[in-house]
Order: sequence, then structure tokens, then C-alpha cells
Amino acid sequence: MVKVLFVCMGNICRSPTAEGVFRHLVQQAGLEHRIQIDSAGTHAYHVGEPPDARATAAARERNIDLTDQRARKVEAEDFERFDYILAMDSSNFTDLKYLVDHAAKHEKLFLFLDFAANPDTHEVPDPYYGSADGFEHVLDLVHAASEGFLTHIRHKHQL
Repeated sequence: MVKVLFVCMGNICRSPTAEGVFRHLVQQAGLEHRIQIDSAGTHAYHVGEPPDARATAAARERNIDLTDQRARKVEAEDFERFDYILAMDSSNFTDLKYLVDHAAKHEKLFLFLDFAANPDTHEVPDPYYGSADGFEHVLDLVHAASEGFLTHIRHKHQL
């Protein structure tokens, strides 16, 4: 079982979107019994809350369901539980590095968009304070990175 954790700041916009998109692609590939997927935030602002309604609506337009997710804060133990920890931006990447001080655990940590083919950016922008268009843009970026990441996992883990 390959275990994947997506991380943003509050776990109500970007990381639940990434969890939902990646889960959708994994199910389409028939690998849901081989890949475990979760998301979390580096801050506890929204613990227990569902994803932002705008993120849920934008995902629903693409037949992706986020409604069963609830925000949680990332824990140091997540570095034990997960094989991949994918940060949405460099700020959260840095926060995650400081969460654990063991260099071997840092090898599990990646910027998510580094898996996208020909990325124009290496960070998924936070759409929280913007318009609905920002959530569409996040979906586009996350979809591209999810495809690349799934290809990476399938190759590396021979799935």
C-alpha cells in the first residue's frame, strides 16, 4: 500500500482538492486498494470543517466529490504513516520540514507541482481570498500534478 498525504495551510481548499482529484484518478485506474490518500493542513484554523464550499462546487463540476472530507492538522506522526507528503507551496513545505528534524523523513516531502509536466509554477496558489476562478485554476494545476504523480507512483512501485 502506497500512502499519500496532501498538505496546504488550512486543509479546506488546495489539499482537499488535491485529495479529491487524485482519489478520482486512482479510482479510474483501479488502484484504490493499492493507494491510500489523505490531506491535512499545517495550521489548525479549520479542524473538523468540510472543504470550502467554492472548492466543493468547482470539484463537483468535474464530477469530483469532496463532501466526505474534514480538515485536520498535520502531525509529526504523519511522517511515519505516509510514504509521500506533498506540499502545495514552499511556505507549507518549510513548515513541514520544521515539524520533524530527521533528514530521512524529509525524503518523503515534495512540492506537489514538481510532478506536473512542464509546470508554469511550482506552487499551487491559495484561492481562499479570491474569486471562483481561483478554484478552477487550482483544479487545473492539481489535475496536471496528479496525473504526473500517479505516473510516478505506478512506475516506482510497479502498480
